[in-house]
Order: sequence, then structure tokens, then C-alpha cells
Amino acid sequence: MFGFKFIKFQPTEYAFMYKNGAVVKEGAGISFYYLAPTATILRVPIASSDCPFMFEEVTADFQTVSIQGQVTYRIVDCKKVVDLLNYTLNIRNGKKSYISEDPQKLPVRISNLVRVMAKKHLACLKLSDAVRSSEALAYNIFEDMRQNEEIRSLGIEIMGLTILAVQPNKETARALEAQTREKILKMADDAIYERRNASIEQERGVKENEYNTEIAIENKRRQVRETQLEAEQAEMRKQNELKNEQLDAEIKLEEKRKTFIALATENSKAEADAKAYELKETMTALAGVDTDVIKALAAMGMQPQALIANAFHNLAGSAEKIGQLNITPDLIREMMEK
Repeated sequence: MFGFKFIKFQPTEYAFMYKNGAVVKEGAGISFYYLAPTATILRVPIASSDCPFMFEEVTADFQTVSIQGQVTYRIVDCKKVVDLLNYTLNIRNGKKSYISEDPQKLPVRISNLVRVMAKKHLACLKLSDAVRSSEALAYNIFEDMRQNEEIRSLGIEIMGLTILAVQPNKETARALEAQTREKILKMADDAIYERRNASIEQERGVKENEYNTEIAIENKRRQVRETQLEAEQAEMRKQNELKNEQLDAEIKLEEKRKTFIALATENSKAEADAKAYELKETMTALAGVDTDVIKALAAMGMQPQALIANAFHNLAGSAEKIGQLNITPDLIREMMEK
């Protein structure tokens, strides 16, 4: 009525009401009445906003990469931003819209600044390093954005920056994939060769252990044979020593026997000489004695059988003189029994 209207803003919206070129009301989440023909109302969003970006840049080795990510920001000084950009509202039939495109230019400015910072850092990186440096690149760009004078002049606070991907073009990616694939295949081949070499080394170690074991066994066998031979030699030496001692004993015994036989021979000879001398002397003494006397002397001390035998001998010597001789069986039996 008469151009008076009521307007209300959210807590995440900062509002200004200008009248005659001066600010008469301002604040976050305020509401007020205003006279439409004379009042100008501005609305600045103070909630955090995400600004996605995607652009292409060139690395130090002149390779094109595509960078994709987003930056999170919020307006902290509304007066600065409204001094540089037009946030005036056009209110018709209860609908609020901006009368200019300046509010849509703010994310573009921020993304352009991100691209400038990214270009500076990518100029120092090669393709292979750039592809793997998304986290470091995001950190460096974030620090540069926080210290940028243009961001400060706009009254903006950079809350965070994330780079989702740093990707080369398809042909370059295939080349990198091929290079990496070849490296992986080479690593696989090297692993196979190393495994084979390890297997060969292990087999060689096993063979060496087997040969060393056989050598040790043969050495032990040789030592056993040598010990046996030494034992046999020692036994033979002992046997030879025993045989030598036995021969020495036999030689000594034979020498004693020889001495004994010589002594026995001398004794026998002396005894025979003594008997011969005795017989000679006896014969000399009996040389003049009658034969009957000698026989009588010889019969002295004889046994009865010897006497009877001597009697038969005498009878035989005088057989031509004897006419008849009777010998009883009892006499002969007694002689045979005794």
C-alpha cells in the first residue's frame, strides 16, 4: 500500500538497504519494511559455497593435463564485495533476483585464480610427477589462494581446495600406461628370473650339501679303513713280536738242549768208558779163573727161574750123554706162571 513492502532474509544472507546513497539497514537474517520507489536492497550470501573447476594446463615437459577439482569459499566482508560487485535485488511479485550478473562472476574469478596458481606450479613439474602430485598441488594452490591480494580485496575466505584428478590426454595416458605396463612386465620377468635363480641357487646348495656329505662319508670311510689297517698292522707287529719271542725262546731252548745233549753224550761216553774199564778190569781179574767157578759166581743171587733155565742150558750142552730126561708139567706150569 502506497509502495510500502516487507522483506525478510535468511540467517545465511547479509542484507543492505540503501536510501539516498547511504546504508540505512544492514545485517544477517534481518527483516524490515521499505518504500520500494526510494529504497535499494542488496543481498550477499554468507554461507560457504563450492566452486567446481576443470581446465587444461601444460607441464614442464610440454604435456597437456586436465585438472579437475573444487574450491570452497565464503564471503566474510560483505562491504568489500558489494563495493566491487553489484548484488542489488530486483523484487517483483515476491520473487527475488539480481539485477546484474556480478554475483555469478565471483565463482568465475575464483576458478580463474585457481587456474593461474595451478599453471605456476605445473610449469615446474613433469608429466609423470604432475599425475602423482594432486595432493601436493592442491596444498600449494590453497596456500597461494589464502595469501592472494585479490581474494582479500573481495572479502572472501578460502576454506578448502581439493583436486580430484590430474589426468593426461588419452594418447599420453595410453603411452604412460604402456610404459608402466612394460615396467610391470619387466618387474614380473625379473621376479620370475630371480625366482628361477633362487631355485637354481637352492638346488646348487642342495647338490653341494650332497657332495659335501658324500665327501665327508668317504673321508670317514677312509679314516675307518686306515684305522683298521693300523689296527691290523699293530696286530701283525704284535704277532711278529710274539713269534720272534717264541723263536728266541725256542732258539735258547735248542741251545740248552744242544748243551744238554753234549753233556749227556759226554756223560754217556764217560759212563761207557767207566763200564768198559770196569769190564776190562773184571775180565783181567777173571782171566785165570776156572769156567765152572765163574758160572757158579754168576749163579749166585739168581732167581729160581734163571737157575732152572741155566740148568736146562747145561743139560742141552750134555745132551749126548743123557739117555732119558723126564720133565713134569708142574715144573713147566710154575715157570710159565712166574
